Amino acid sequence: MFIEIDMDSEVPIYIQLMNGLIEAIANGTLQTGNTLPSVRALASDLGINMHTVNKTYRELEKKGLVQIIPKSGTIVQQRTVDEAKLQQFTHLIRPMMAELLANGLTEEQVHQLSSDIMISIKEGDQ
Repeated sequence: MFIEIDMDSEVPIYIQLMNGLIEAIANGTLQTGNTLPSVRALASDLGINMHTVNKTYRELEKKGLVQIIPKSGTIVQQRTVDEAKLQQFTHLIRPMMAELLANGLTEEQVHQLSSDIMISIKEGDQ
């Protein structure tokens, strides 16, 4: 699997796994209709607990990025953004943007940082 887990990180393992899978969807490594590895297989590959993988898949389902089909697997969903989801993203991003500006970054630096991060995600850099 293309995801690395840092066991020494302060970030919970399920969040690290979720972030890795979201980036894989964002950069096209995982595409609509792809089946994610089984909970058991991914847990074994990464050396983590099956409940952690299961929690991650459930969180991804809540975000609308995958669909869990009992006895069939976890499938990457087609991506759509409606007005409600756009508002949700705005609510999540706004405090981070405010923190960047409050720390003295200029609007241009924030744009450049945003652009650099998107390029990194698309290129699959960690």
